[in-house]
Amino acid sequence: MSENTFDFAVIGGGPGGYVAAIKGAQLGLKTALVEKSAHLGGTCLNVGCIPSKALLHSTELYQFTAKESQLHGIECKGLSMNLATLMKRKEAVVSRLRMGIRSLVEKRGITIFAGLGRLLGDGVVEIEGASESSRIKAENIVVATGSSTASLPFLPFDGDQIVTSDEAIAFTEVPENLVVVGGGAIGLELGSVWSRLGSAVTILEFLPRIAPTFDSEISRLAERLFKRQGMKIETGARVTGVEKADSILRVAVEKKGKELTYTADKMLVAVGRVPHTEGLGAKEVGLLLDDQGRIEIDSNFHTNLPGVYAIGDVVKGPMLAHKAEEEGAAVAELVAGNSACVNTNVIPNVVYTEPEIASVGLGEDEAKQRGIAVRTGRFPLAANGRAIAAGSTDGLVKVVAEAQSDRLLGVQIIGKSASELIAAGVAHMEYCGSAEDMARTIHAHPTLSESLKEAALSVAGASIHSL
Repeated sequence: MSENTFDFAVIGGGPGGYVAAIKGAQLGLKTALVEKSAHLGGTCLNVGCIPSKALLHSTELYQFTAKESQLHGIECKGLSMNLATLMKRKEAVVSRLRMGIRSLVEKRGITIFAGLGRLLGDGVVEIEGASESSRIKAENIVVATGSSTASLPFLPFDGDQIVTSDEAIAFTEVPENLVVVGGGAIGLELGSVWSRLGSAVTILEFLPRIAPTFDSEISRLAERLFKRQGMKIETGARVTGVEKADSILRVAVEKKGKELTYTADKMLVAVGRVPHTEGLGAKEVGLLLDDQGRIEIDSNFHTNLPGVYAIGDVVKGPMLAHKAEEEGAAVAELVAGNSACVNTNVIPNVVYTEPEIASVGLGEDEAKQRGIAVRTGRFPLAANGRAIAAGSTDGLVKVVAEAQSDRLLGVQIIGKSASELIAAGVAHMEYCGSAEDMARTIHAHPTLSESLKEAALSVAGASIHSL
């Protein structure tokens, strides 16, 4: 095998790509990883999941100290936030993880190629680097090129005032007025960050409710809580245009037949993401894409091209790092001749606000839309001892079970540490457990996780600590 010939080549070094490469190397495949950016980790590590969570954590501490610490007997005077230091810490977090991932990849003996990977057919990948191009050949190729920020034609990004999340995680000053277009995870998270730091934040959501992938009951509660925190939220609001005047943005909005105007010095457009296939050579080699620009694959991640696979944001399914990671590991197993699959019914979804919002499986609304008879159980965090002790009583846990079999169909949580609690729901659903199984599982006391047990008990009307 020549120096530039590989068993396994991965195009894209994000969560799906680098995990696929590592797993491939673990399984004995001679592996190459092609990445166009200077750093591995993709959007998630460099400008997405990780930096935003660093900002969310820091600003949550700031908000707690400013507004809640006195209730705990903590007295602070002259409290202030140094934005430059905040951003420096965020970069340090990102830098540490960048180094960790590169070390893991290199120590597995994976060859890293810097440049834009392009399919040429017959197992050949052209790599366009900063100064020169090269080619490699691989028996198996995985496309893991991720996604890009979706835009609106009448709201062109300028990188200064009308921005993507890439810029919104790195403002050098706190915007006096920030308009966020989109009430999904990105909009709510970054809206929360800048609201905590003093920005007047207005979230404009086209749909009837924010966090629309969750049950309406959860979304309505989230909206009430975020409004109480100081964010202004307008649902059913269609942005029709924007004008710039003396460094001020005037945002035109249509709501219930009325024309409204909002002013801001910064606007974050967070209306989702689109598959990234630019420069891949998809059309030239005949790679099939669907009507949304996603690469078509079968149940084993095969594309229509022999020896070419695709995973992550560039294929059908939720655009989540953990989904891409699981697919990356699975495709490497399949290429190595092993069995593997990804259970797409148990992929958790999280919004990392405070309180956090998390779900797995079907919500009550979606189950009913599918004609599935369900029973539900709820438990408010206001009745949980640990939540009361911690002053984190906002929220609830909701369990959805099939009415006849009691099989657990989904869990929805809004509350402190929902992102951690949801793993228990995922685990029970993975082995097709029932609400009774969750209810009979012993949970430590006092913990927030007891709310899961109580909600599961509530499915049968047997909750101990709530009526």
